[in-house]
Amino acid sequence: MTTTAPAPARAERASAPRPRRPRVPFKSAIVVLLAPFAVLFVLFYVLPIVFAIVQSLLVVRREGTFGKAELVFGGLQQYALVFQNEAFWASMLRMLAFGVVQVPVMLGLALIFALLLDSPLLKGKRFFRLAFFVPYAVPGVIAAIMWGSLFSPNLSPFTALTRNVDFLGADLVLWSIANVVTWVYVGYNMLIIYSSLLSIPSEIYEAARLDGAGQFRIAWSIKIPLVRPAIVMTAIFSIVGTLQLLAEPQVFRSFSSAVTSTFTPNMTVYATASIPNANLAAAFSVVLAVTTFVLSFGFMKWMQKKGNA
Repeated sequence: MTTTAPAPARAERASAPRPRRPRVPFKSAIVVLLAPFAVLFVLFYVLPIVFAIVQSLLVVRREGTFGKAELVFGGLQQYALVFQNEAFWASMLRMLAFGVVQVPVMLGLALIFALLLDSPLLKGKRFFRLAFFVPYAVPGVIAAIMWGSLFSPNLSPFTALTRNVDFLGADLVLWSIANVVTWVYVGYNMLIIYSSLLSIPSEIYEAARLDGAGQFRIAWSIKIPLVRPAIVMTAIFSIVGTLQLLAEPQVFRSFSSAVTSTFTPNMTVYATASIPNANLAAAFSVVLAVTTFVLSFGFMKWMQKKGNA
């Protein structure tokens, strides 16, 4: 025989508050989630920067010709040598010329490919999306070896062209390297812009078609303005990558005598550290990092000002 609890007792149990699970404080959750990134960021980004700055302020001193070498504080002596180094600044100007030509061409092609993939007129989008992106899956060193062989008169299957046009000569080798960089990174930048295109609401396109806009007009007046932030981001990435160029010209040294050990700023840093002169190489690195920051940040602020005008 079962008994039923009185109504007041049931009501009392129902109204009693249920025990709640202890909640992790919001600030503690943020700390836990950000801790892995913060540790790696400090170990592999902040500390190397601090170490490079410290090393750039040191000089090697010896007591006599064969005395023991000691590292002592030298102030800005290494930086004075940096600003007197003509090869380093020539490499900086070379990379600036490289970026002024190569970056707009690469991003222009990436934008065109992204617009084609987003267009309803293009057939076989899966194939073209893969075809545009596949070169990025090829490591830069392998791509440089492949293109260097194609440009070399003794190795290229297109000897009728390479024997008449010196792609590896002093006049064209920079643009041959630019061809390799463009071929590799067009697909990467295209993917960023294409992802931005996919986030645009379809209602905007439908309204434009109702107003009589064609595909070209939609692309020019709607798609390109709305993906402008993505284009700016890829441009900043490209500026940083241009000043840090190393693998492709390093490989091209085996194909062309026109590519010297100081052809790019990073190659100058590498060659200086190999002497070895780690302190001067650190000063080169700090100046290169500051220049990269100034150019990329200046470009971003210029684009923001232009967008608000």
